[in-house]
Amino acid sequence: MMYTIIDVETTGNSNKLTEISIFKHDGTQIVDEFTSLIDPEVLIPDYITALTGIDNGMVANAPTFSDIAQDILAFTEQCIFVAHNVNFDYNAIRNEFKAIGVDFNRKKLCTIRLGRKLIPGHRSYSLGKLCHALDIQIADRHRARGDAAATVVLFELLQAQEHAETVFQDFLRKSSKEATLPSHLPTEVFNNLPNAPGVYYFKNKKNKIIYVGKAKDIKKRVLSHFYSKTKKSLTMCQETADIDFALSGSELIALLMEDAAIKQHYPEYNQVAKRAPKMHAIFSYRDRKGILHIAYNTLKATPNPILILHSITDCRQEIEQLCSHFQLCPKYCHLQETTGPCNHFKIHSCKGVCKAQEDVETYNERVLQAIESLATNKRDVVLKQKGRYDYEDAFIMIEKGTYLGYGFIDKTEQINTSEDLEVFLIRQQDNIDIQKIIRKVLVDL
Repeated sequence: MMYTIIDVETTGNSNKLTEISIFKHDGTQIVDEFTSLIDPEVLIPDYITALTGIDNGMVANAPTFSDIAQDILAFTEQCIFVAHNVNFDYNAIRNEFKAIGVDFNRKKLCTIRLGRKLIPGHRSYSLGKLCHALDIQIADRHRARGDAAATVVLFELLQAQEHAETVFQDFLRKSSKEATLPSHLPTEVFNNLPNAPGVYYFKNKKNKIIYVGKAKDIKKRVLSHFYSKTKKSLTMCQETADIDFALSGSELIALLMEDAAIKQHYPEYNQVAKRAPKMHAIFSYRDRKGILHIAYNTLKATPNPILILHSITDCRQEIEQLCSHFQLCPKYCHLQETTGPCNHFKIHSCKGVCKAQEDVETYNERVLQAIESLATNKRDVVLKQKGRYDYEDAFIMIEKGTYLGYGFIDKTEQINTSEDLEVFLIRQQDNIDIQKIIRKVLVDL
């Protein structure tokens, strides 16, 4: 069995290669070497130069990746790709191949993950700290050849451990997820994730939550992050050292839990609005002809809002539904700006109040019915949900249209009124995002 033990240096954020070093190893000793600087064809940031010592002048006359791509392909062919934090080096190289239209696939082994299994108990498995603990010398730290050479010594030390052959074979099995999992994530953490609905929390080495997600199958969803090749996923997974989770019982409660967790922790890899969104609202007024209008505006400029929504688009969509359902006039619902009769391209249900073909009083009765239908969204509701376990149920409580929270309750409990449920209620903050989630559910009731 042949191995190629590899290290690369990159430009950082753009992740273009600046140097590569590959040692071919036959399982006993080094049999060949390929090392080269690479012109990344982008400027190398100062902080990368400070770390690696590689500057723009050094790579000015170096080959580009496409110049040496065939050499790398040939050198690594039918070899197992070995690296410390293998997914970083492997994906950096694979993305360079992808950019020139070449597919790159090799079996992988990670010396971090092998180290955790074969030499457990070290405080850190970073290359520098692990080599220091094992008395492995690193010449030219943060240069590809120096780090690759140190990884060779570490690799040989791992090979010499008891049960190493079995562990290596287990890691190389197609069904093994060892090469897929983030290098800093213990295998048992992933294995303990449930195939059930809930939220999950990616944490870094400082135990800080860096991402929150929700899923109907936590384990399956988490694994999909590790297979993702997007830059965000790759970077996030490289930082992931632990994963926590909380069961929800249902997808709906998972969605509510996710929203609350994101707003509480503001994780680095979740897209969270830095400013509160500008709220909008639907309201009604009577004009000089006595005709009732349904209109929308920003919440700040809205007198007596009937329904508060996230955006102008949400307001228009809501009013379009009212207009069609209650046969209202698009002109007096402010879906069409015109001085004459309505002629909306989408809604043709108007009975003619804009042409004086319907009396105002009859029209206004339908407007009031439409307004009342919006007000029903402010009713008291308890939504029953599936519990986290077979012996419990879950519920979501809404009071006068305001989301109060969710709860879990043993099926043996005697519940006669909504007040009885409040003992089990896990109170939560209402917000505009939660209202969007809840409104979709209430529409279907």
